[in-house]
Amino acid sequence: MRRFQIPKIIYRFYPELLWKENVTSKEIYLTFDDGPHPDVTPKVLNILSQFDAKACFFCVGENILKYPETFNLIKKSGHQIGNHTFNHLKGWETPDADYISNVTKCDDFVKSPLFRPPYGRIKKSQINKLKNDFKIVMWSVLTYDYDRKITEKKCLNIAIKNTFPGAVVVFHDSEKAQKNMLYALPEFLEYFSKKDYKFVTWK
Repeated sequence: MRRFQIPKIIYRFYPELLWKENVTSKEIYLTFDDGPHPDVTPKVLNILSQFDAKACFFCVGENILKYPETFNLIKKSGHQIGNHTFNHLKGWETPDADYISNVTKCDDFVKSPLFRPPYGRIKKSQINKLKNDFKIVMWSVLTYDYDRKITEKKCLNIAIKNTFPGAVVVFHDSEKAQKNMLYALPEFLEYFSKKDYKFVTWK
């Protein structure tokens, strides 16, 4: 069963994780996972600039090594960077020592206090080992832009319908997601911009 918005009860089970921000203004925390990608990421940056929107890019370490120019372009464009492990590991399937080592390896390149576990799969023991060094950022809204069974319009509808003030919204700057994401992203930004929302990052 797909869950586009995180059930509120999950917030109580994992209070150490950041699922949403409690805000009093119209703010959205836009995030992108799995990059950088040499073709897709620059397109995302161009779209964001058109709406004066800022975002956090949770980058995979091995992709940073492959595409350093694209990684530097994200930073030069004034966006935030987050850690997404070095090899896009599933925490549930990885021994704790290996997982922490992989996060640390990525941090050598990212140098960010923000971390997002790939697939959102992380053990409680891994959380306990990481929470003192990183703000572990999950999400409020998963757009499923990478799901090829979902159409571009469905992806957009998911994003718009489930977003609220303080929501952390996930898109992906990846080849797999680009068809849906590149359609939905500008429409999403335009819709909420007309409602006077701001797209912000963490201080």
